[in-house]
Amino acid sequence: MEPTPPSGPARGRDPSEWKRAAALFALLLAFSTISPMVLVGLPFVLLVLVLPIRRLGALGLAAVVLILTIGGSPPSGLWYAERGWALLVGGWFVAVTLRWPDTRFATRALGSALGALATAVLFFSARPMAWAVLDWRFGERIRAGVGTALVAIETLQGEGGVSSALREAVYTTAETQSVLLPALVGLSSMAALGVGWWLYVRVAQGRQGALGPLKDFRFNDHLVWLFVAGLLALIVGTEDLWTRAGSNAVLFMGALYALRGAAVVLFINGGISALGVVAVTLGMIFLAPALLLGALVIGLGDTWLDLRTRAARSSDTSR
Repeated sequence: MEPTPPSGPARGRDPSEWKRAAALFALLLAFSTISPMVLVGLPFVLLVLVLPIRRLGALGLAAVVLILTIGGSPPSGLWYAERGWALLVGGWFVAVTLRWPDTRFATRALGSALGALATAVLFFSARPMAWAVLDWRFGERIRAGVGTALVAIETLQGEGGVSSALREAVYTTAETQSVLLPALVGLSSMAALGVGWWLYVRVAQGRQGALGPLKDFRFNDHLVWLFVAGLLALIVGTEDLWTRAGSNAVLFMGALYALRGAAVVLFINGGISALGVVAVTLGMIFLAPALLLGALVIGLGDTWLDLRTRAARSSDTSR
């Protein structure tokens, strides 16, 4: 059975779809601790090689992407880890797409990210020292990146440099990012799969409809228990391992529920205007914690109340 884009029309013009792909790429840049080129490129190559294609030019693009992703700096531990993860999550996505080709993209991407994370956990459970080394190497990369950024800021500011408070805050953020590495990798992988799937459908299939509108974003309601389990591990966990596992589960599922809450708001409001985009942008600059918490609460509420179905029924009744 030939996979077709599961959300939206398989053919037909959707002028907003490229904006969704651009938004996913922006999220990828925000969350990623792995090379965005690798996270997008290798899953795209797998999709072109395994799934049907209608344009031979896709093979040429896949070859170029493959050269770019496997070339560059000499191989190191992180080099192999990044590409191994991208192949793992891309392989899961291809397998899920072959098995359930008509399922929404968000469902397949979430299932692939969770499947890849579970596979990695099983692998590193058998080789805990490998995880310790890899975790340390990624932490060193994050801290090195922060150090480089601080040096650049000091160079631009000249005399005075960076205040000790700002320096401490930046390094604290870097340490937090290191602790939350698994969740950040999972979220960035979902965003990367979205960009790779969009490229495959547009370039290899010559279609649109790969990415549905945000207002339709949802996932299996039973995943709320992963969020609950993370909260319990974070609150009552007495060991660093459980605390870290809980914080990663809360961040990963919390981000998805906040996105689901935003989808509910968009559905009920019928979209968002240009003025609304400006208002949300300003709100994220000055009131980000409050907005994200509100979206999280709405997303969690949608799990039990199915707010969009209720809103649709209410709208039909009022007509």
